[in-house]
Order: sequence, then C-alpha cells, then structure tokens
Amino acid sequence: DGHYGERLTTIRVPFLSDGANHLGRGASAIARWSRLPDARMFDEWRSTQDPASWPEPPQGDGRTAMLIPGFLAGDPSLSRMAKWLRSGDHTLVRSGIRWNVACLEDTVTAVESRLEEAVEADGGRRALVVGQSRGGAVGRILAVRRPDLIETLVTLGSPLRSQTDVHPRVWLGIGLVSGLGTIGVPGLLTTECANGKCCSRSRTEFNVPFPDDVRFLSMYSKGDTIVKFEACLDPGAEHIETESSHLGMGVDSAVWRILPEELKAG
Repeated sequence: DGHYGERLTTIRVPFLSDGANHLGRGASAIARWSRLPDARMFDEWRSTQDPASWPEPPQGDGRTAMLIPGFLAGDPSLSRMAKWLRSGDHTLVRSGIRWNVACLEDTVTAVESRLEEAVEADGGRRALVVGQSRGGAVGRILAVRRPDLIETLVTLGSPLRSQTDVHPRVWLGIGLVSGLGTIGVPGLLTTECANGKCCSRSRTEFNVPFPDDVRFLSMYSKGDTIVKFEACLDPGAEHIETESSHLGMGVDSAVWRILPEELKAG
C-alpha cells in the first residue's frame, strides 16, 4: 500500500472535489506516467480551456467557416475552435457530421450541400474550411470538386497523400467500423469504399492535383501517433509543422497562435 500511495503522490492524482482544472492536470500526469499515446492532448485541451487566455482569432468579416471533424468524431469535437473563430467574426456552419464513419462519397456530398447553402447565403463569398484528420481529406476532395465554395482549406494532421497511411494501432478501429458496415449496419463505411463504385468519384478527386485558386495549409506534427506525418505533406499545400498531438491539434493554443498569422500572410 505504501508503494502504491507513493506512486499516486508522485503523479499528483487529485480528489474529485478539487475541480475540473485539477482533474485535467491529474489526467495529464496519469497519461504521461502510463505512456499512453497522445498524452499531450490533456495539456493541449487545458491550454484553451479559459476563453480569456485565447490567442487573437483570425478576422473573418462575417465570412463563412466550416469545421470538419476527424474519424470517429463529430462537430462537437471542434466546438471550442468554432467559438474561437466566431469571436473573430466568422460565421460558423456545421458540417452535420456526428461520427465521421460513413461512406466517403456520402460524407462529401452531404458536407458539400451544407457549405453550398451557406456560401450562397453569404453572397457567394468563398469559405474558410478547417478539417481535422479524416475531415481534412473530406475538405481536400470538396476543394477539388467545388473550388467555387472554398477560399482557404486548413488541414490538421490529415492523411492527404494516402488515407491509409496511418499508424498500425488505428487499423483496429477502421477494421471494426468497416466490418460492421459490410455486414449491413447502416451509416458506416464498408470494405467496398476502398475500391468499389460507391466512392470512386471521391477517390479520384482525392488524388488529383489541388486547384491553384484555393489556398491550402497543411499542419502536421512529427510526434503524431495516429497519422504518419509524411502523409500530411500534400504537394499542393503549404506545410506547417507543429508539436501538437494528433487528437489535441484542434484545441492546442500553439496551433491557434500560428493559424491567424498564416492566414493573414496569404
């Protein structure tokens, strides 16, 4: 018991009554002690927890912005970044994605419809689109398909050279989802999405050169434990290295500090 208690003291596990901030610090310490993948994300989440400490957002002048979440994530996963962009006078529109586990073509088509409606309501001004992980791949396809809708695409840890260029631990989740979809569970991608007709258009657009009249920023981290960083280096993009974790990139204050400068530079 004494040894166990000393171990807990070392990593400073808090009592529940100490509050959410202490829980966040304790979770971060436990993750580092346990060597869990992406342990940094707890610190990154805390870095933008207080709106008073947010970096100055990029100025939108009412322009439409859409955030597209990653695999196994939905719009709420990027809600904090959405609030940050809204504070800079961007008009946020939801992608409508709940879990981002559907057939790629179905996902792109649904997102396209929402973005088209929002851009038309704004008088045709093209939008800022930010996609995390698989969401960035969706954004790339959409920019190729509809460059009239997107002024700038920003991707966060997205597999852009190959959607399967991920670390081995990710394959379990992909296999589980596609297996369930293949046996008939509705709303999930299937094994046919990889080489069947359902996603043939999206696969083609994913691999064609990026349009010259859409700005493309790809943020990546060499410490990414989900997507291999080389997969983020699309030849059509401006490459921006960060030290963020994969899962924490959308809430990391370091990324938020970089993004307005890069958008302004363009």
